[in-house]
Amino acid sequence: MSSANSMVDYAAWAISNLPGLPVPLLATATEAENAPLVLAGVLLSLVIIYFASKLIGEICARLNLPPVLGELIGGVVVGISAFNLLVFPQAGDQTWNSLLLDFLQATSGLTPEQTPAVASGISEVISVLSELGVIILLFEIGLESDLKELIKVGSQAATVAVVGVAVPFAIGTAGLILLFGVPAIPAVFAGAALTATSIGITAKVLAEIQRLTTREGQIIIGAAVLDDVLGIIVLAVVASLAKTGEIQVGNVIYLIVGACVFLIGAVLLGRLLSPYFVALTENIQTRGKLILPAFIFALVLSYVGAAIQLEAILGSFAAGLILAETEKQHEIGEQVIPIADIFVPIFFVVVGAKTDVSVLNPFEPSNREGLIIAAFLVVVAIIGKVVTGLAVFGQPGINRLAIGIGMIPRGEVGLVFAGVGSATGVLSESLDAAIIVMVILTTFVAPPLLRLAFQLPSAASSSDGAIAVAETKESVQDSR
Repeated sequence: MSSANSMVDYAAWAISNLPGLPVPLLATATEAENAPLVLAGVLLSLVIIYFASKLIGEICARLNLPPVLGELIGGVVVGISAFNLLVFPQAGDQTWNSLLLDFLQATSGLTPEQTPAVASGISEVISVLSELGVIILLFEIGLESDLKELIKVGSQAATVAVVGVAVPFAIGTAGLILLFGVPAIPAVFAGAALTATSIGITAKVLAEIQRLTTREGQIIIGAAVLDDVLGIIVLAVVASLAKTGEIQVGNVIYLIVGACVFLIGAVLLGRLLSPYFVALTENIQTRGKLILPAFIFALVLSYVGAAIQLEAILGSFAAGLILAETEKQHEIGEQVIPIADIFVPIFFVVVGAKTDVSVLNPFEPSNREGLIIAAFLVVVAIIGKVVTGLAVFGQPGINRLAIGIGMIPRGEVGLVFAGVGSATGVLSESLDAAIIVMVILTTFVAPPLLRLAFQLPSAASSSDGAIAVAETKESVQDSR
């Protein structure tokens, strides 16, 4: 709540010389006055998010499209591109404009003076709930994954991840410099944005179409996790290059070593401690004796991942992998499902809501240069990930096209690259718009393409056993 804090700090400073007025009490009083309005705004935001996700997700499901695509589209409908119902900063600044704020002003006594602080508070809470949603999603995906199978396909996943980073980065950077005359540092930054993969979107689609436990699904998930790590390293490198004009080698080495130590150490240590976890849960006599310790474990690893400048989702995924090795896996999984149903849609709707599709309007003259560059970036973004399927070795009969398509969506990860690029000031308006267009299109075309790719005959032979297991789990869930 940076805006709220700034206002409080300013008020405290302005009256600091007036005798008899306790500044901390004034700041506390201001926050206390805004708190009910922030809560009201958050509650209304959640109503909007859940309604949009279920309505349009249901439409997509009936059209045989992934429901996650409906959640993304629902976010666009209620977000800054259409009805502007949710509360987010406009155009990257701190000006606030939302129908939700207008409704609060009409019904809850929100004053214009309070609006910036309340709007900032609502946006901050929804963003945190969104991040918690993707943490829970990756914890659930880890629970449904097979660590032994991931280790078995680890070399293929690593190859896919490296190719998926190197190819689009090299082609995108070189193409921008040679074809469009973009300066080197902005071109490098845009090329780096092409390396991202949204593991959250891909994992949700794989789970929805019951392909998560197939060989293809495990390679995609393993590669997406590694791609996330590589993406963080690439982002650190290009951000450093943009700010200082030089690469800080020490920071890069720290990220590489930290990522390896964290992932390997978390899994090894977790497997040693998992028997004690099971024994602990069997001795607890209060409600939530299994799910709460499991979430504590997931949140601790998520915190460690965030604290060492990696992603929190890597920690939650590792926690899921570790607990999937215990005898409590199915029981934890069943208890996680309703929690995920509450929090995960927030993440996908917020991703869509923050996406400004107005940059796709070709009738706006200022968009045209960006759209031309965007067309190039979209082609590179798709081809650069599809070719990763060709890098899979030692897997006869595997659906390489599905693996490549599974790496396409950039989602929230691509938006992070675009946001950092805008913050550093190295991107022109047209190049910034082009990156956003690339993120939008790859995010929205990947889910239906992934479902289509898995309908190809080559996917059937490698997936039958895993689908049977998934169908059995689904029938058990339906019976509940």
